[in-house]
Parts: sequence; structure tokens; C-alpha cells
Amino acid sequence: MADMFLRCGSHPLSAAEIPPTLRPSPASRKPPSTAHCAKCLLWRPPGPPSRDSQPVTEMHSMMQQQWDPHAQDTSGLQSMWFSEAEPEGGTGSRFQPGDKTGQFSSPSLPNREVWSFLKAIPPIPDEAVVKQKSPCGSWRVGTLRHGKRVNAIAISSAPCHVYTCGTGYIRVWDENALHASDRAPQAQLDFQDPRNRVLTCKLFPDEQSLITGGMARGLTLWDLAPTPQVRAQMASTGSICYSLALSSDAHLCLASFKGFVEIWDVQNQILIRKHEVPPYASRCVDITGFKFWTGGEDTTLYSWDLRSYQKLQQHSLCHEILSITHDPSEEWVLAGLKMSDVVILHAHREEKYKAIVQRYTQHHNLKFASCGTYFMATLDEVIHCLAAPSLRRLFQAEECYNILCCEVSSDNRYLVTGSKDSATVYQLLY
Repeated sequence: MADMFLRCGSHPLSAAEIPPTLRPSPASRKPPSTAHCAKCLLWRPPGPPSRDSQPVTEMHSMMQQQWDPHAQDTSGLQSMWFSEAEPEGGTGSRFQPGDKTGQFSSPSLPNREVWSFLKAIPPIPDEAVVKQKSPCGSWRVGTLRHGKRVNAIAISSAPCHVYTCGTGYIRVWDENALHASDRAPQAQLDFQDPRNRVLTCKLFPDEQSLITGGMARGLTLWDLAPTPQVRAQMASTGSICYSLALSSDAHLCLASFKGFVEIWDVQNQILIRKHEVPPYASRCVDITGFKFWTGGEDTTLYSWDLRSYQKLQQHSLCHEILSITHDPSEEWVLAGLKMSDVVILHAHREEKYKAIVQRYTQHHNLKFASCGTYFMATLDEVIHCLAAPSLRRLFQAEECYNILCCEVSSDNRYLVTGSKDSATVYQLLY
């Protein structure tokens, strides 16, 4: 219990000041691993389980509290676009939510000896605490005139370049072009066949390579530095690649086609396996650890084992799945539905939550920021920036045309969206 709270040294408590629900029990003699103060209850998100951590059932309850929109600040969220938000999974445990967010009741509390020890610990100065910020707004700073539909976008941070992908070519823009509306691209990468259309792309973690797929009967691997050029063409057995996913170490690339997913050793350009999936369950693909996820028109989200290729789970989400993404820790998976719902699932436990919207949409894109504190959801022409895990609205923006794709730079400075003939650049404000 004690490691659910943090101590603020500026508020020492006497025994009389301790609320009855938090007074120590004589039966409890086990010292906590982290100090806490009853006057300043600051909820700390749980970290990964360790040998000395609480039992799994306790961690499960903590994670349910963390992602439960009812237990978080959703005042801005309700006024935005959610009609309700409800948990759909998780099991009970001996930790129960208290009257206020972040408070839990427990049958075991520290005794007076422990309280005395905790009060002797000096406070941690504010400047020593590293806080990851979330944006409070955005500023539209430029337009990239691609000339055709922008179906996919990639952004590198060092140096800063934006790659807008469409039919016939990819255009490369430097940082100066991001703050203007009439700059020419730094370079243009033309396909051999001008009818080739890029529908999806993924930037490698080192930002030195890019892989693209679409209506080209294959995947194209690009070297981006020092000069962008084709490194390899990887012939596919399918005609249209709808979605790509890269493993965190960039050794594996998954490409989804109608009815199957190709698994590539991207370092050696070798096709490892052509994995059959239900015919209408391969519009989207993503990968978390040793699992990969597929979904599409059949409204079911599947997870598969990358080692045995057996189906692990399936979740009926009731509406067509338009996008799948995961947070940087690969612990949570988000699915964007045609009904505009955002479904949040735990990658390893049976926990599922849904934020509900009564509105159909043609384009639903999700993108998690690299810092993990927020994600973008674009619904047709509207951009929503939501905090994670509270789902609180951070800001909202609207464009004139449907947004076909979006991307956040790895340094969390820029958001770029693609539409019918151009890309719009936003600088994120903190």
C-alpha cells in the first residue's frame, strides 16, 4: 500500500491528523518500499512487475484504475466527442478505488514506527523530478505542396526532414519548408512505374532508412542518408499492401495484404513467412514484442504469436477497424474504429476499455507520441490530441479536407497531417 503514494516532506503529520481510513493497523509490520504522506496523495503510475513488486492481482487493479476514464479527469473529454467511456475488462482485487482519484483502501497500513521513519526522509526537490510534458495546443506553421493525395508520412528528427508519399513519387522536405507554404521540396524520389501508389510507410528507429508499401506488388526499402535512394525491392505475393509494422529492433517488417500478412527479415530482405489470416481481418497490422495484431472489415481484432504463429486472442469490436497502434512501452494497443470509437487493450492481460462516439467516419488514424504521454486521433477532418492514460483532451484542430494520415516527430516538436494534395505542418506548443 505504501508504494502507491509519494511523500511530500513539507507536510509532516501527527497521529491525530491522519485520517481514520489511513491510520496504521497494529497487524501491519512490513515496511513499505516508498515513503508517503497522507496530506499530499500523489498517484504514481505502476511500473513493470519485478520480484519485489505487489502481487499480479494488485498490479491488475492499478492498471485498471490507470486506464479507467471514469477515474480520471475527463471534463474536457466529455465536451469534446465522447458520449461515455467505459471499462470492458479486468478482474477485481483486494485494492478498491477510494472516494478520490488516486486513493486506494487496503487492509494493511504502516504502523507508528514506520510513520516516524518516513517523516525523517528529506523531501525530493522539484527540480530533481523529470516530468514528460504533453502539448497544450498547436500552431499551424506551414503547408507542404505535394501535388497529389498524401497517403503516408514519415518524419526524421536529426536532421529534420518530412517525407510525403503518394502516387508516382515521394517528396522530401527540409525544416525550412515546414515553416512556409510556398517552398519547393528538397528532393523528389520517383518510382519506375508512375502508377505506383504508396499507401503506407515506416521510418526505421535510427531514421536512416524508410520502407514503403502500397499498389506496387512489393515493398521498397530506401536509404535516406547521405542521399535518398532505393536500397532494395522486396517482391510480394499480394497486389496491394495496406499497412506496415516494424519491430522495435527493426529486424522484422510485417506487411498486410488481403487475407495474409508477410513477415520479412528486413535486414537481409528475406521473406520468412506468409501468414494466413481471415480474409477481411488484414487491413491493419501492428507488432508488440512477440505478438502481432491484425484487424479490418470483419470488426475483430486478432493477436498472433510471432514464434509459433498461433492465434492468441480475438476481440470482437463491433465496428470496422481502420487503424491499430501501440504505446512506446508496447504495453497497450489502440484500435481506431469506423464508428470513431477508440478501443484500448492491454497487450498481455485481459483488460479492455472503450471510448464511445456515436458518429461514423471514413478515415480514423491513430499515432502515439514517442514520449508516451499523449496520442493523436484524426477523425475525417478533425484532429484530437488526447492525454494518456487519462484520455483527457489536450487540444483540438480542424482542417478543410479529410485527413488521410498523420505523424508526430520523434522529438515531439511537429505534427504533420496529409490530405488530398498537400500536408499541413503543426508546431506543438508546451
